[in-house]
Amino acid sequence: MIPSIKLIADSGSTKTEWCLLKNNKKTLFTTQGMSPYFVNAVQVEEIIRKEVFPFITKEKVGEIYFYGTGCKNPANKKMFKNIFSKLFPDAAIVVDNDLSGAAKALCGDEKGIACILGTGSNSCYYNGKKIVKNSPGLGFILGDEGSGAYLGKKVIQHYLYNIFDEDLRARFDARFVTTETEIIESVYKKPLPNRYLASFAIFLAENRGHYMIENIIEDGINDFFYTHIISYKESSKLPIHFTGGIAYGFQEVVKQLCFNYDLQVGNILRSPMEGLIKYHSTN
Repeated sequence: MIPSIKLIADSGSTKTEWCLLKNNKKTLFTTQGMSPYFVNAVQVEEIIRKEVFPFITKEKVGEIYFYGTGCKNPANKKMFKNIFSKLFPDAAIVVDNDLSGAAKALCGDEKGIACILGTGSNSCYYNGKKIVKNSPGLGFILGDEGSGAYLGKKVIQHYLYNIFDEDLRARFDARFVTTETEIIESVYKKPLPNRYLASFAIFLAENRGHYMIENIIEDGINDFFYTHIISYKESSKLPIHFTGGIAYGFQEVVKQLCFNYDLQVGNILRSPMEGLIKYHSTN
């Protein structure tokens, strides 16, 4: 029997990572993010046709595993399933939320606490088969502690409140060349404000060592630990796994906080895709 060709996707607000898996041969590519809170069904279909189809036109996909932000919502989940059913009528389709994908990628078939620290943030207790508990992600306005949007917001606040010293203000001005008016309009009036806020987190990575920068990073990620991770009673007994650009880029801070809270550090992946390929190669 010929193994089914699998299409795996991990979709966040900023980007979507894809893998076409055929006989253990991997074709990896990236498209724009497809958060259902920022793009509609017509736009999603257009993205798939224009950005995904060129990689799979000669392949007959038999299985699709799509893990996306916002897909915990049944209406959003249905929207994606309908689109994939239309575009891939012969494929078996699984649509689940990005946290479920992260849990499978990080934990495999083992128990653990799975955390996302990317543009947004989220976490869960995974029992080796499914998510059992989820400390709710409230989005970049009400929550997303420790995320790129959360840390980027702190950078902007320090700049606009004039908390940065002269050296950091000069570095900020040289790096971003923007104005207070432009920042306010981008946050409150333009589309995709979460991505815009997260874009300022790069300033933290580029200016490590300054005490104000270190405080923003440590305090922001600690807010995630204090608000979410330690709320799981299982966290004291199981490894704490992380994925996402923030977790990966500031992993020494993540590891130190795990030590401070007496927690066991698990896997830290830049993105879930590596783990998802491994998971779906055997499941």
